[in-house]
Amino acid sequence: MSISNPIRLAVIGAGNRANKYLRYCEEHPERLQLTALAEINVLRREACAARFGLSPEACFEDYRTMLDRCHDIDMVLVTTPDNLHFDPVMRAIAARHHVLIEKPIAQTPEECLRVREAARREGVRVGVCHVLRFHPYFQKIKRLVAEGRYGEVISINHSVSVGMDRSTHSFVRGIFSNSDTSNPMLISKCCHDVDFLLWVADRKCLRVSSFGSLKWFKAENAPAQSTERCITCPLEEQCPYSARDLYQRRRDWISNFDIPAGGSIDDAIRHELVEGPYGRCVFRCRNNVVDHQCVILDMEHGASITLTMNMCTADDLRRTTIHLSHGEIYGDERRIVARDFKGREQVFDFSAELDRPYHAGADLRLIGDFTEAILCGDHPLTVSADDLWESFLVCHAAEQSRLRGQVIRIDDLQTRI
Repeated sequence: MSISNPIRLAVIGAGNRANKYLRYCEEHPERLQLTALAEINVLRREACAARFGLSPEACFEDYRTMLDRCHDIDMVLVTTPDNLHFDPVMRAIAARHHVLIEKPIAQTPEECLRVREAARREGVRVGVCHVLRFHPYFQKIKRLVAEGRYGEVISINHSVSVGMDRSTHSFVRGIFSNSDTSNPMLISKCCHDVDFLLWVADRKCLRVSSFGSLKWFKAENAPAQSTERCITCPLEEQCPYSARDLYQRRRDWISNFDIPAGGSIDDAIRHELVEGPYGRCVFRCRNNVVDHQCVILDMEHGASITLTMNMCTADDLRRTTIHLSHGEIYGDERRIVARDFKGREQVFDFSAELDRPYHAGADLRLIGDFTEAILCGDHPLTVSADDLWESFLVCHAAEQSRLRGQVIRIDDLQTRI
């Protein structure tokens, strides 16, 4: 399928992630141009249309209508909520558009397999936004392991600190708080961590075991004098989970609040605190995703990987220790220390990357990589359909292990799908 510059892009879902990825269109209009938009929220639809100068005829409430009417599309970016990925992705593939999907790829292994098979059948590229592969810090860890100086991977310990603000905003009060309408925590938050670990280890996972639960953010732990909403709660000023403190005083995590026509961000914040989902007490949100989880992967050739996820953390950094046959590598997103068993040490400082926008530019490199794969047929995707399938299957196996209290064999799981 021959495509000339610029690639004509359609977006399904104009929320926070889409608006970050679309920065690439502004920086590289000669390579990627937004030509159509589907967004059910009228405020977001109008804001995105105004930003890119789209005509009303190019903007749609329903993605089905957009895909039926717009035939001058080369690529579709799907950034809807987790539970609304599968249908638009399959329809876009059926229309023979290349598709880039915000993580995760879908909600079940069966859906992932159908996406992969449909992409192969229609001859289109399908990618998922596993952004860690494009981040300079994580790329450096991959290169240090791959170059072989420190020997073979023996084991990897990887921890994900979600951070209290992110946790209460996204996974307690927000759209990722309920696995029935979104995904389990491991898939919503950590699927690209699993992808990173499999990428670094460069070997297949054989068995998975996992433990975890929702221990803290539930009704039985609510203080006796607390109320349904932070704005009316007598304990609010002392509460570490205060929505009023997070949104109104510190003004963090407000970029996805919809500003009403003629209103301001202060109006949007007030609305959330008084009647929106983000103003609720964290103990009364009827959330069900775990707030802590540990996963053990038994890998080919005797290696092992452990991953731990915790919501109750002061920072939101990832920490990785890789034990190898001739040395070890440790990183905390600020710096990487690599040392061999002769005492020789290398230190790589990435502290300046922490505050750089767009995940230190990784979001834009991800879009650039997918764009290059479309323009140049022989350019390999950094995250292929097979990679997506494998990492999702491991995440699914971990959740099944947690729920059943069993070790899950990946081969057995694949056989049942």
